[in-house]
Amino acid sequence: MAEHERPASARHTSLRAFLIVVGAVVAVASLYFGAIVLAGDGFRSGTTVAGVDISGLSNPEAIDKLNSTIGAVARKPLRVRTGGRLFVIDPQAAGLKFDAEATIAQATGRTGNPITLISDFMTQRELEPITSIDQSALDDQLVGVATAIDQPAVEPTLIIAQRKPVLTPGVDGFALDQNATGDAMKVAFMQKRKPIPAVLVDVPPAVSAAAALKAKALARTAMANPVNVKAGDITATINSADITATINSADIADALTFTQEGGQLVPVLDGAILLKSIAADLKAVEIPGRDATFKIVRSQPVVVPSQVGSGIDDDELAAQVATVIGNAPPNRTVTVSMGARDPKLTTEKAQQLGITQKISSFTQEFPYAAYRVQNIGEAARRINGTLLMPGETFSMNDTIKERTVANGYTVGFVIGEGGVFAEELGGGVSAATTTMWTAAFFAGMERTFTQAHSIYISRYQAGLEATVAWGIFDMKFTNNTPNAVLITTKMTDTSMKATFWGTPTYDEIKAEFGAKYNVLPYATIYDKTMKCLGQSGMEGFSIDVDRVFYKDGAEVNRETITTNYRSSPTVICGKNPDKDPAKPIKPGKPGANPSGSPTPAPSGDQAAPAPQS
Repeated sequence: MAEHERPASARHTSLRAFLIVVGAVVAVASLYFGAIVLAGDGFRSGTTVAGVDISGLSNPEAIDKLNSTIGAVARKPLRVRTGGRLFVIDPQAAGLKFDAEATIAQATGRTGNPITLISDFMTQRELEPITSIDQSALDDQLVGVATAIDQPAVEPTLIIAQRKPVLTPGVDGFALDQNATGDAMKVAFMQKRKPIPAVLVDVPPAVSAAAALKAKALARTAMANPVNVKAGDITATINSADITATINSADIADALTFTQEGGQLVPVLDGAILLKSIAADLKAVEIPGRDATFKIVRSQPVVVPSQVGSGIDDDELAAQVATVIGNAPPNRTVTVSMGARDPKLTTEKAQQLGITQKISSFTQEFPYAAYRVQNIGEAARRINGTLLMPGETFSMNDTIKERTVANGYTVGFVIGEGGVFAEELGGGVSAATTTMWTAAFFAGMERTFTQAHSIYISRYQAGLEATVAWGIFDMKFTNNTPNAVLITTKMTDTSMKATFWGTPTYDEIKAEFGAKYNVLPYATIYDKTMKCLGQSGMEGFSIDVDRVFYKDGAEVNRETITTNYRSSPTVICGKNPDKDPAKPIKPGKPGANPSGSPTPAPSGDQAAPAPQS
C-alpha cells in the first residue's frame, strides 16, 4: 500500500513548487506593471531637486516650480565685498544661470529595466541642479570689479637731492584674484545670499628692494669721483680741480636721474648738462650750431633756419659717461668723437610742421603787484617759444618748474587752507596758468587735466580758469591735431597774453556759460594772529561751461566742463567781539573787510595743502 502512495506525493510537491513559481512571477509582474502605472508621465514620488519636491509633476510643471524656487534664488544679485566696498552683480549679466530644463532631463523618460524601475519606485531620488556658465560674461564682470579695486604697487624712486641719493622704498599693491573670486561666485549664486569675500593677492613693485638699494649704491659711486672725457686733443675732467677749467662737483649730480626699466632703477644722464660743464675746454675747436626756431613777423610765424655745428654730441657724451659712472678710479675715462652736430629740428622739418597762422589768443589782466610781475613774468618767459608736437602733452608744472628762489620766483599771495589767503613762493602764477588754459581752450587743444581754484576769484571767468600746486596737481593739455603748435607769450605789468600758432582744425570755438547753481553761503571768522591778512567773503557755487566746436558753419562737437567752487570766509583781523564762543557765526555778505585791514587781491595760485573743489 505504501508503494502506491509515494508517486502521488511527488506529484503534489512538483505541482506546489510550480504554483509557487507562477505566483512569484505574477507578483513580480504585478509589481512591475504597477510601478509603470504609478510612475505614469510625471516624476515619481520622492523626486527632489535641492530639497524642492517635484513628485508627480509634468515636465512643464516641474520647470515652472524649479524656476520659481531655485531659479529665484539664482537670479538674486550677488554681492562681492572687499574692505568697506560692496559690488552688486547681476548673476545673469555675469553669465551664471540655473538650467531647470537640463536639471529635470536627468529624470525624464521611461525605463524597461524592472530592477531600475522597481528600485526607483521604492527609493527617493535627489536630482543635482544643473547650471550654465558663460565664462566670457563672468570675466567681463570680474574685470569691472578689478578695475575699481586693484591698487597698483608704488615703485621705489631714487632722486638726487642736494647732491645726495634719496631713496623712497616701494609699496606693495594688491589685485583681485579673478579666477578665485569667479570660482566663489559660481558656487555662491546657487546658495542663500550673503556677501562673497573678494580674493585679493599682493602685487609687489617691479623693482625689488634689493635692486633699489643697488641703484642707490651706484648713485653714490657715480657722484663720488670725476669722469675724464677725451675728444681729439681735448681732455676735460668732470668734477676735477686738477685742470684749469674746473667743473663744479655738482655737475654729475645735476645730470643724474634714475628711471625704471626691466625691474631695475637705471641711471639716466642729461648730456646737455654734461656738455655744458666741459664747454670751455671745447670752445677752441667747436663750431656752435642751432635748431630751427620760429619768430613772429607782422603777425605771421616765420622759420629761423637751423645751423649745423661741429663738436661733441651730447647724447653720445651721456651714453659714454653712463658706462663708467659705476667704476672706481682710475677706470672713469671715456672717449667721444668730434664731428658734425646736426640740429634736432632742421629748417626743412620746421617748415613741414604746419605752423602757418594764429589759432587762438587770450590775454589775462591782473592788478599790478611787484610779486605778480616777477612770478607771472618768470612763468611767461619759460613758456614762450614752446613747440608742442602732434600728440605731445603740455605740462604747466614741468614747463615753469618748481616755484623756488633759485628758479626766479618770489613770495606772493596764494589760496590757503579753508579758502583763507596766505603767502607762499610763486603766488600769482595761476594767472599764467589761466592764460594758458584759456588760450588752449579756444585753440581746441584736448583737455588732459585742469583744476579750477577752490574758491572763485572775480577777475577770472567762472568755469574757464585753472590753477596749479607743485607736487599736488598740474594743468595739462594735449595737442591732438596733426600739426605742431607754437606757443608765444607777451607780458606787461598788468597782463599776460598767450598765443597759439599752427593750422586751425575748426573754423571757430566758442564758450557757452550756464547759470550758477548749488550756491553756498560763506562764514565770518576772526583771526587775532599777527599773520592775519583779512579778506572779504565769497559765495560758493557750481557752473557748467560748454566748449562748442564749429566747422563749415555748423556745430560738430560739444563738451561740458563742470566746476565746483567752495565758499571762502570773510576774515576779520582781531578778537571775536561775541562773548559767547558757543554762539554760531552767521553767514555774511560780500563787501569790504569790516576790520579795516587791507583785503589782499587774490593771486590765483593754489597753496599746498589746499582744499579742492
